[in-house]
Amino acid sequence: MAITTPFRNGQVDLDTLAEQVEFQVAAGVTCLCPVGTTGESPTLSHPEHERVIAAVVEAAAGRVKVMAGTGSNSTDEALRLTRWAAKQGADAALLVAPYYNKPTQEGFYQHYKALAEAVDIPLCIYNIPGRAAKNIEPETIFRLAEFPNIALVKEATGSMDQASQILSTTDLTVLSGDDSLTLPLMALGGRGVVSVVGNIVPRDVMAMIEAMDADRLDEARVWHNKLFPLCRNMLGLATNPIPIKAAMKMLGRDTGELRLPMTPLSDAQEAALRQTLVNYGLL
Repeated sequence: MAITTPFRNGQVDLDTLAEQVEFQVAAGVTCLCPVGTTGESPTLSHPEHERVIAAVVEAAAGRVKVMAGTGSNSTDEALRLTRWAAKQGADAALLVAPYYNKPTQEGFYQHYKALAEAVDIPLCIYNIPGRAAKNIEPETIFRLAEFPNIALVKEATGSMDQASQILSTTDLTVLSGDDSLTLPLMALGGRGVVSVVGNIVPRDVMAMIEAMDADRLDEARVWHNKLFPLCRNMLGLATNPIPIKAAMKMLGRDTGELRLPMTPLSDAQEAALRQTLVNYGLL
């Protein structure tokens, strides 16, 4: 579950963060991902980034795994954050593709190679060309799969062909990076999702994943069809995590505060979101 970072009066709200961890643990999720895109990592200072990872590891207390977001477009910075997360007790690290500076495929390879050789915890390659501006090509992922601790891929390219190439050629665990594509990706052999919508309906997301795992495809389809309008109508309103934070505020679980350059939904968008939550049965 890609959890949000709650703010109160501009500061990280560690009490609410701990409550969010309890909510997810009670729902039966298997892993929490703090300080990813959903956790507004680009606008957290380094001390805040570290504080959130430590707080989530502490609150999880071994009841669920923690895969901390430690990626960067600077290999040195990613190394420092990943080493720190491992030292704090994180079970794995989620490493977004280096963004903005657009490395070559060899650059991607050397970046993840340096990380794999520096730490022992499992590493998850997070491939999201829509934010990183460049795709990590399947051939590069094949090369990286040779490192024992490069164990997972968060697949957010939207390409089932790319996912199929990775699944048919490597033993990597592939996780969906898009809530609406979880079922089709699992049908190909994926193992789950790093979910955004799970911040508000974790039990429903888990029910769909468990149904797919047990080959109960009809049941999984029912859950997918229930979740899909929520994913489409909520997450399509604005850039993540703007809509999910607004939804959590409406449900009394967050202040809804964002950090610039993230800005709140408009009144019309809020009204549409409220109707989406009503239609789902959450309000």
